[in-house]
Amino acid sequence: MNWGVSHLAALALGFILDLIFGDPRWLPHPIRAIGVLLRCWRRFCERFLQKRTGENSAAGIFLVVLTCSIVTAAVFGIIWVLSLISLYLAFAVEVFLSYQILATRALKDESMRVYHDIKSSDIQKARYSVSMIVGRDTESLDEIGIVKATVETVAENASDGVIAPIIFMAIGGVPLGMFYKAVNTMDSMVGYKNDRYLYFGRAAAIWDDVLNFIPARLSGILMCAAAMGGGGYENFHS
Repeated sequence: MNWGVSHLAALALGFILDLIFGDPRWLPHPIRAIGVLLRCWRRFCERFLQKRTGENSAAGIFLVVLTCSIVTAAVFGIIWVLSLISLYLAFAVEVFLSYQILATRALKDESMRVYHDIKSSDIQKARYSVSMIVGRDTESLDEIGIVKATVETVAENASDGVIAPIIFMAIGGVPLGMFYKAVNTMDSMVGYKNDRYLYFGRAAAIWDDVLNFIPARLSGILMCAAAMGGGGYENFHS
């Protein structure tokens, strides 16, 4: 089995595992490791590099380059070393990492919790459920606001957690998939237009926009196609 066929097979098996098991909270996740690495580099950049360069954007570029390099090289190195020991072991690890990169089942489960809360007319519980998948304050949301917030986060995360990772892993295997997730994680942590991150997070935000240009549009097309078979908001009360 050549490398191209191998990583496509790993992706297919990882996708199946994701559909079956989802994202158990007790299972260590590589994206959390990326988050820890990013927080360490962010503190370093904020404490030292900004003072030395006087440019938040330069520190942000440094953050992106180092984080992506470390994550991609580490994953590639692990798989390469394991392949020297056993091709089957390397393949198994690539399947497992493919499974963890994807978030299809988790996205479906979390959004359906909101759906069932709405169906049971438990608005307070629905606010809590939607707060678990969005980054905004949900205490003042009414039913329509909860539905809109859920649809928005499903649309966004369908691209970030499913479509884009599949595309990048299909092209370059798990290392390229982890490269994408590193950029996406940086954008979610520092890609904000506020006093702290306006310049510091700009490089991460731009890279995320570039990498998501095609996946986001493909996700939009798929969302529209899926909506043609449903009835929209009124289905919550059907």
